[in-house]
Amino acid sequence: MPADVDDHPRVQRALRHRTDVCTWTTPDGSALLVLGRGVAGRWEASIEVDPAARGRGLGAALAAAAPALLPKPAPLWAQVAPANVASLRAFLAAGWRPVAGEVLFGS
Repeated sequence: MPADVDDHPRVQRALRHRTDVCTWTTPDGSALLVLGRGVAGRWEASIEVDPAARGRGLGAALAAAAPALLPKPAPLWAQVAPANVASLRAFLAAGWRPVAGEVLFGS
């Protein structure tokens, strides 16, 4: 992860498409959690784990921690591409469940 997390591509994307963006990293900086308000003002979470740090449960730990990091209890969503098996497994391991599919068209 870059020294300045605000320069991370996942954070930059969140800042373009979400409001109230907050970020957290693991102590060693190898994994990142981003929370923000996305489509229709709903809270959304995204995670990223450096390839060298994968397979240690960091993604699942961040996904499990995410609901407690909201300013107040609220439904929390994650957009996971169907082909992103690692991300899907992390969220499922953390107790999240799929509830819908959607297609977002952006510019």
